[in-house]
Amino acid sequence: MTLVASTAAFAVVTPTTVAQAATGPTVSAKGAFLLDSKPNKTLWSKSADTKRQMASTTKVMTAVVVLETSGVNLNKLVTVKQSYRDYVARNGASTADLKRGDKLTVRQLLYGLMLPSGCDAAYALADTFGTGTTETARKKSFISKMNKKAASLGMTNTKYDSFDGISAAGNNLTTPRDSAKLARRALGNSTFGAVVKAKSTKQTATNGRVYTWYNTNQLLGSYSGAIGIKTGTGSVAGPCLVFAAKRGDRTVVGVVLNDANRYTDAKKMLDWAFNTSTTMKLRTLPSGAQQD
Repeated sequence: MTLVASTAAFAVVTPTTVAQAATGPTVSAKGAFLLDSKPNKTLWSKSADTKRQMASTTKVMTAVVVLETSGVNLNKLVTVKQSYRDYVARNGASTADLKRGDKLTVRQLLYGLMLPSGCDAAYALADTFGTGTTETARKKSFISKMNKKAASLGMTNTKYDSFDGISAAGNNLTTPRDSAKLARRALGNSTFGAVVKAKSTKQTATNGRVYTWYNTNQLLGSYSGAIGIKTGTGSVAGPCLVFAAKRGDRTVVGVVLNDANRYTDAKKMLDWAFNTSTTMKLRTLPSGAQQD
């Protein structure tokens, strides 16, 4: 795993006034939410329960379904099929550029899912963890598992019709509150936490091919204490970001949906939650890296 040095700095400022605290941060997001993770306490929200498309932030649930599968073997090998590559090409989707015939572990596919936002990795996981005799049946089964998991977590305003956020019918919907609830759950899994905080990784398939993936979440390495979680961008969804930062023993989870200024707004929200003022220079992605 290659780490990039953080350029972020922060300084504690004086406490906000009661009026400021009541107002909260000013953001351009259509929907937003801030959650103090440990006490599970809502700090601030904007249109918290309005349903919106979530684009590739869907993949947080994809990862949770895999990781919470009973008896999951993270070292299980999965063979990449041509259909995974064809799916990405057909949809012009973000990709981990998985090569047909390569064998990677479930754990490696989770990195391919969450860092470059690989829709091919999402397909591979849905095909592996869904049930049925055909790929279509297994994908449908996996999406059903996503919806069952959402229901079990009390995500009453969330509906998945996609394993990666590509929604033909436009019915892949969530709310800022539900997304924050899911993110808090996901961060409780140590494997998930390790994956989403990685700014980059190198993973080697069984045939020796090395995959280098960069995390599309530019908040990592830019905002002090940032630990994830997932980007998403769609023509209807707009730019989305589910994010989290940890300072000391306090973890704050945030969500912005349909926000052209997602990183700036995430910084504002986190600064407000931590009662700090930061200077942030966004980490740049290497040429050719996936964008999401």
